[in-house]
Amino acid sequence: MAIDITELENIRKVSQLLKGCESIFFITGAGVSADSGLPTYRGIGGLYNDKATEEGIAIEEALSGEMLRARPEITWKYLSQIEKNCRQAKFNRAHQVIAEMEGVFKRVWVLTQNIDGFHYQAGSKNVIEIHGNMHKLICLKCKWRTRVKDYSQLSSMPPLCPECKSVVRPEVVFFGEMLPDYECQILAEELSRGFDIYFSIGTTSVFPYIQQPIIEAIRLKRPTIEINPAQTEVSHLVDIKINLGAAEAMDRIWDISRTP
Repeated sequence: MAIDITELENIRKVSQLLKGCESIFFITGAGVSADSGLPTYRGIGGLYNDKATEEGIAIEEALSGEMLRARPEITWKYLSQIEKNCRQAKFNRAHQVIAEMEGVFKRVWVLTQNIDGFHYQAGSKNVIEIHGNMHKLICLKCKWRTRVKDYSQLSSMPPLCPECKSVVRPEVVFFGEMLPDYECQILAEELSRGFDIYFSIGTTSVFPYIQQPIIEAIRLKRPTIEINPAQTEVSHLVDIKINLGAAEAMDRIWDISRTP
C-alpha cells in the first residue's frame, strides 16, 4: 500500500539509525495489538466506550482491585468478556519484527502495557509486562499459581483455587493497584544501562512511567521514535514521528534496515 512521502522518508531515517545501533528499547501499548484485531481501550479491551456496565458502574470500577476484593464475580464477569473478545487473536508483524530484532541486535528490551502476552508468543524474551499477563493466575490466599491458554479452561466464575478454594485472580494490575515490584526493578536496571535508540509504539503515553524512558532518552541525546497514527503525550518530544499503524511501520522499517 502506498504511503505518504513524508512517512516513507521518516521510515528510511529510522532504518538508517538502526544500522548503527547495538541496543534498542521499545515501549508498546494497545496500538501494537490493535493490528491483531484487539480494541484499544487503555490496553484492556475497548468494549465499553465510556458506557456504564450492567451494574451501573464504570468499567474502571468493575476492573479495580477494590472491586476484585469486595465482589470478585463482577470483576471476573468483565475480565472474562474482554478475554473472550481477544481469544481468537494472535501476535502480528509488529510483535514478530521486535522478536526478530532481539535475535540480531546485542541488547533489545520491551516495556509493554499490554496483558495479552503476544510479545512472548512472537518470540521475544526480554519483555517487561508492567501491567501483567491475563493468562497467569494466582490464588489470593495460598499463592497457588497456574497459566491458562484461555478462560474457557476455567471450571467456575469467579475461578477458585484447587488447593484452598479461595478466589483466584489474574496476575494483572487492576485500576487502583500498584505496579509489580519485580518488573519495576528490571525496568530501572535496564534503563540505567541506557540504549542506543528508543521507540514508543501504539501507546498514548498518559502514564508517567511510560513517558519517562522517552524523556530520559532525550536527556541522554539518544534518538527517539514514535509510531502512532494519533497524537500522544510524547508526540511533541520525539525526534521522529511516524503516523502509521505498528505492523506496517515496523515491517517497512525492518525491511529497509536490512537492505545493504
